[in-house]
Order: sequence, then C-alpha cells, then structure tokens
Amino acid sequence: MSEPQHLISLKAALQQKRMPVYRSIIRWGWRLFFGGMALAALIFIGISLSAIPSFRELEDPSSAVASEVLGSNNEVLGRYFIENRVPVPYSELSPHLVSALISTEDERFREHCGIDGRAVMRVVVRTVLLQDHSAGGGSTITQQLAKMLYSDRDFEGMGSVEKMAKLIYIKLREWITAVKLERAYTKEEIIAMYLNQFNFINNAYGIHAAAEVYFNKSQKDLNIQESATLIGMLKNPSYYNPNRHPDRSIKRRWVVLSQMRKNEVLTEAQYDSLKVLPLGLQFKQVTFTDDKAPYLCDYLEKIVRDSLLELPECRRKDGSVYDIYRDGLKIYTTIDPVYQRHAEAAMQEQMKKLQSRFFQVWKGRDPWTFRSGDATDEEIQGRKESLWKLVREGERYEKTWPKFMDDVAEKFKSRYNFELRPVDMERMLAEEKKDGAIAKMLLDGVATTEQVTAYRRIMTSKEWTDAKAQYKALNAAVRKQYSQPVKMKVFTWNTSRMEKDTVMSPMDSLRYHRMFLQTGMLAVDPTTSEVKAWVGGVNFKYFQYDHIMTRRQVGSTFKPFIYATAIAQQGISPCFEVYDNPVTIPGRYMNFKHIADWTPKNSTGSYSGARLNLKEGLKNSVNTVSAFLMKQLGDTEPVRGLCEKLGIDSARQSNRRYLIPPGSPSICLGAADLTPFEMTGAYAAFANKGMYGVPFVIKRIEDKNGRVLYRSVPEEHAALAANANWVMLEMLQYNVKGAPGINTLKSQVGGKTGTTNDFTDGWFMGVTPRLVVGTWVGGEDRWIRFLNLGDGQGARMARPIFASFIGKLEKDPASGYDFNARFVRPPGDLGIETNCAAYESGLGPTGDEEEFSPDIYNDELDESSGKPKKPDDSFGDELEGG
Repeated sequence: MSEPQHLISLKAALQQKRMPVYRSIIRWGWRLFFGGMALAALIFIGISLSAIPSFRELEDPSSAVASEVLGSNNEVLGRYFIENRVPVPYSELSPHLVSALISTEDERFREHCGIDGRAVMRVVVRTVLLQDHSAGGGSTITQQLAKMLYSDRDFEGMGSVEKMAKLIYIKLREWITAVKLERAYTKEEIIAMYLNQFNFINNAYGIHAAAEVYFNKSQKDLNIQESATLIGMLKNPSYYNPNRHPDRSIKRRWVVLSQMRKNEVLTEAQYDSLKVLPLGLQFKQVTFTDDKAPYLCDYLEKIVRDSLLELPECRRKDGSVYDIYRDGLKIYTTIDPVYQRHAEAAMQEQMKKLQSRFFQVWKGRDPWTFRSGDATDEEIQGRKESLWKLVREGERYEKTWPKFMDDVAEKFKSRYNFELRPVDMERMLAEEKKDGAIAKMLLDGVATTEQVTAYRRIMTSKEWTDAKAQYKALNAAVRKQYSQPVKMKVFTWNTSRMEKDTVMSPMDSLRYHRMFLQTGMLAVDPTTSEVKAWVGGVNFKYFQYDHIMTRRQVGSTFKPFIYATAIAQQGISPCFEVYDNPVTIPGRYMNFKHIADWTPKNSTGSYSGARLNLKEGLKNSVNTVSAFLMKQLGDTEPVRGLCEKLGIDSARQSNRRYLIPPGSPSICLGAADLTPFEMTGAYAAFANKGMYGVPFVIKRIEDKNGRVLYRSVPEEHAALAANANWVMLEMLQYNVKGAPGINTLKSQVGGKTGTTNDFTDGWFMGVTPRLVVGTWVGGEDRWIRFLNLGDGQGARMARPIFASFIGKLEKDPASGYDFNARFVRPPGDLGIETNCAAYESGLGPTGDEEEFSPDIYNDELDESSGKPKKPDDSFGDELEGG
C-alpha cells in the first residue's frame, strides 16, 4: 500500500528544512577532524622542538661512568658504580638472550620503525575499552629504550588529571624519540643498548653484570633457561627477582619460554624439558668493601645522592638530577689517605687485643641470659627477642617469606591497600597477646595512625586466622633453617683476610658476630674543621653499621661542658676547691625540673671527704664535683646553650626523648646520647681557641667535565670565651698527663675518658693543636660489654687507639703531621687564676709539678680488688688474638 501524497510532501518539506543543519554538522565534523589533525601535528612538532634529544645526542648517548670519592691528595678512596656496567656489543650477546627478548617483548621488532601500530591498537581496544589487563603492553623495545634513556616519570604531588596529561605528554615524547632512535641506530645496536642499559637490581646494571650477579658467569655462556629468567625480569625486576621470589621468577620464565615456542624459537620438546628445570641461581651480591674508607663512602653515598644532588644549584642546566652511579662525578674530600691508613691500623691493633680479652671474660657465659645487677626477666626476654628481630631482618627470612606469606599479603594488599611486613605481624600478635599494645605503639610514635587502623581491620577479618597460621609456619621453617649447621665464612681477627671458613648454624653465626666489640673513630683538624680520618667500625664487610653516627651515652666526656660553662659564666678558677661529700639537688631546685631530691654517688660508691680542686675533680671524674657545679649553675639551660654553640642540637629528640634532657641535673654526669661526630666537633672548639667550626668532609663535587656542582663553605663561630677556653685546655692536658701511651708522645695532648653504666660504652676524646680525635668503643647491643671497670673503662678500651694513632702519625714523615705545634695562650690577663700555688689552696704542687695519678674515682679503678690501679695499656700483649 503506497504512502499518502500529503505525508510524502510533509517529509520532503521537513527534510528540506533540516538540510542546513545537516550541512552544518558535516562542516563542523570536517573542521574538528582537520583541526584535531592540525593540533596533533602542532603538539608533535612542539614536543619535537622542545623536549626530544637531538640526533647528535642520540648518536652519542652518555655512557655510565663510575663516580669517584677522592682523598685530599686525589687518591681514589672508593667508587660508586652499581652500573657495574660493562657494555656488550651485539656481536657478543648470547643468541638465547636476543631470541628470548624479541619473542617476549616485541615480536615484530624487525618490522616496525619504533612504534608497533598493531600493538597500540590492541592496547586501545582490549586494555582501554574492554578493560582486559591481560592483553599486554604496547611498547616496543625501542620505546622502552627511549623511556630508560630520556624519560622522567615523576608524578609526585600531581592530581589525577595533571598526572594523566603528563603521562600522555611523556608517551608522545617516547614515541618520537623511539622513531629517532630507529633512524640513528641499527636494530642490532638498539637491542644491545637496551640490554646494556636495563637495571636488573641487586647492583646488576646491564646484562653483563646481571649474568655475573645471578648466575656467576659471563652472559655469553648463559643457556636458554637462564636467558629466559633474566629476560623475564624486564617486566618488573623487583617483583620477578629470582633471588627473593623464585616461585614468581619460575612462572615468569614459563611465559618467556612459551613465547619462544610460539615464535618457533623452541620446539615443543625443548619447551617441555626446559620449563621443569630449577632456576639454578648462583647469586653473588656485588659489594664495595674494598674501598679504602668504606664507612665514609657508604655515608657519602647517601648524603650526595639523597641531599646534595637534589639541590637546585647542583642540577643540570635542564633541571634534571645527576645520577651518582652513572654520571662520572668527582667527589673531592678532606680525608687524608695516610691518616686514614694509620687510623685503621691503630684501631685494628687495639680491637684485636680487646676482643681476645672480651672472649676470655665471657667464656662459658651467655650475654643474652647473663644476669647482673638489677636485670629483670623482661630485660632478659628483650635480649632474646632482639636476636629473633635480627633473624627477621636477615636474607634467609626474606627469601622464605614469599613461600608462606605472599598469598596472604596479596589479599591484604587488594582488600585493605596495605603492604604486609614481618614487623606488622609482630605488632598485631602483640596486641592479641596484650590488649592496648598497638595503642601504646601509636602513643610512642612507633606505629602510624594509618597502620593502626589497618591492623585493627585485619585482626577482625576472616583472613587473620590464616595469616597467623602461615606466619607460625614461616617462623617454624626459619627456626629450622637457623638451627642447622652449614658451611660459611665468618669474621675473625686471626687471619690477614679477617675471615675464616667454618661450619656453624646461622643462629650461632648471628650470636658470634654480635659478640664483637665495635668502634667509631673520627679525626678532625681543629684549625680548618676538615675531617681527616673516618673509621666507622671494625670491618665493613661483616659490620656495615657506621658508628660515627651512632648515638650512645657519653659518660664523663660530657663533664668538660659543665666545667666550661661554670668557668665561663662564673669565672671559677680551676684551683677552686670542693669537698668530696654528698651533694643533694632538691626536687625543683631553682630552675631544675626533677621531682625527687637527687644525690649522685661516685663510681666507687663512697665519698673521700677530701678537698679537691676542679682540676682534680675533672681528672678523676668525681661526680660530686660535677654535681656541685651543676647546683651552682641552678639550671641546665646554660650547659645546653653551650652545647648548641658547640654544634650539638640540645633540643633534638630521639624516640621522644631529648638527647640532652632539659631541667635534668643528671646531664652533669653524662646522661646524654650523642654521636662521635658531634662530640669530636665539640671538642675541636677547645683546640681552636673556643671557635666552633662545623666538621665537613666534602670539599667539592664536580661533574665529569669539571663543572663544580657543590663547594663546601666552612662555617665558624665563637662558642667559648678565649680565657675560659684556655683554662679548659690546661685542664684537659692535666687529665692525661703521664697517662700510659700518651706519655711517650711528642705532641701536646689533652683529653677526657668516659665510661658509662655497666661499662657499656668506653670513650676517649683526645685533643692536639693540629688534630682532635673522638673514639667510642662498645657492643652493638648494650649487653655486649665487659663485666668490670678494669676492663670496660674508656681508658682501657678507647684511649689506646688514640695514643697509637697519634704515635703512628708522629713516626711517619709522609703524614705531614706537625707534632711540634703547640696550643697558643690568649694574650693579656686571663682574669682567671690557673696557678694553684698563687690561688693559695695549699693542697700540693701546681699543675706543672703534678705527677700522673690514676683516675681513682672512675676510669682507672680495678674493681676486682676495689683499689685504685694504674692502667697498663699493654694488657693484651700476652693474649692470643681474638
């Protein structure tokens, strides 16, 4: 049936009426199309002109060059080269690597010109539109190389829109760079560059290093399955790390082998036989223990990489940050290699003897269960738990964790966006054992609010029971591993290599190494504030913790700051006399903040009642004299103020405790936790006329072309009046007059020993006109200590290192050390009487006539007899080395 004529006419009229609209839509459609094309072209041109490396830059990319740490004489002290990179040309690459790479990462590599259109469309359709995230990526090998060489993906602080815009911009840059790379290089060169450039982690930059680190062989000798393992890491080297996550690595290797089969590189039979083989790792970690100043180099690595190179003035002209591992920087330091060698030698000589004595003292005893004094059951349990904490931080535990905990951790990650760690499990178990444990952790600043919230959600989830069961199984497996004897190398003082082969369980090895006493020793030129030697421990290979920056209680080495404050503020003469009787500072006396009355005891536990001048009080570390001066000051703030001037941040807190507690008179006995770095800098002011200079170790940093990126500017200010400083210098010299080891030195020497409660820490701060040396000795755990003052005093543990070091410098003409230098007395009248005869004390000869007497009140007491004992620093000469 035909349509009525009037309807046909009506439709025709309507169509005629709409025609302009249709034409307008078509016109705007074409405008948008051509405009979009033009805009895209302009964007591409703009990016090409502004942000893409030139052909010249592409044809001469900067190869990775190790950065060097140089001594004051330009001798190389160490290198940073985790690019540990030996470039391998394509002709020398293992063909298995090339086949695996192309099969897995870019099947059409030899067909495209840098961008794979089919792969891009696959990503757009399947990944973006269909949300199929298993479809794979669209980046070619050339694009990935462009990303590694020239891309900066820093999205920190950006919103989602800004982040997306930058990501699109970066992708466009990478596409253009990839095309230019294809024009600048052959396909073979691109493959070689890519494999040489990739970071396989674990200090393995490039395929040459990766083959050595993971399989202990040259890359050209890699077999098919080993090549597949390394190529599998390209997707995510941390996630598919074969050393830490072997199960993940094997699964990823299956994918690579499957792709090689798909691309007819492998036959079905080869695939079936290879996929069941074990990883066959021969992991060999790259270390830098051969550096001539390893603790210093480790410290500088963090400072230079994380702080200095981030400064705007230390960046490249385009604003990018230098890479300490690949940009060939020269880090010029103040370290004198001759001083450094003598410092290391002096430390090793003393620590070997000291360790032998230590093992004798503890023979048949266990420091982790030994009870002395008022040790509580809780303290003993804490010692045992400390060992298990070390186990959890160890490599064996880290490698076993994925087998038991990966599934649980991934569930927590997906449901609660929380990365589970061993410490998190311990905290939640502690809460389950004792209600309120987590709240206390939050209050103490140990755990964050976000962590506590996650803990509570996890503990009420259905997965918590399974997590506990898996964690229990993990710990049981690790305990079994740690109890089984295995062949290993351990540290020893008895061989030239300082290690020996033995058989022991990992737990026994852990306990054995924790039994070694450690040291931190810093030498500073007081006239320039330059650090001349840096010894952070006894052996960097086995003990990598740097004790130059370790906070330990300083004991009597803090007392000179009390004396200096009293002398400077009150003009007290060093000849002023105090009775050695109990001194009580009442609670809240004057400006003190302690509540109960405080009456300190001498280390002997008794009072002599004798009249002692300040010189004798400081020399013998008499606590009553320090307490008397503290009471006279009526406040801790003057002392803390002096410490501030001496470079010690008295307002700083650690674990919510002040390093120098305000309002607490106990600081006069050394109740302060400071580092050898801080103490040495502070004592350097005594040798520098009361002027404090911030110790520094970096002179300047240059790039590989000689451009200065950073230069140290010495900072110095007055800390102590010249007259008070001179009085302190005389007292410090009086302290060590006639002391064994020091009495044979040609240098003018002053110093102060320090010994803390239970003989946990031994200190000696030594000053000469040209060198100030701070030395600490003790255990990494505070219960690793001697059991009596005769062995554990600062005069016995730390002072011999200083005496030996200075002695070696004096005997070595090559050191340039000036032992004839003398302290310079300020001109004019001091205004403080230092001649005790003139002071009319009537208590014996003056300082210049005084013979050496043992420090009977602290550092020189032989507890075994309860009598004063003159120290004998050769005590270890007859003992076997430890």
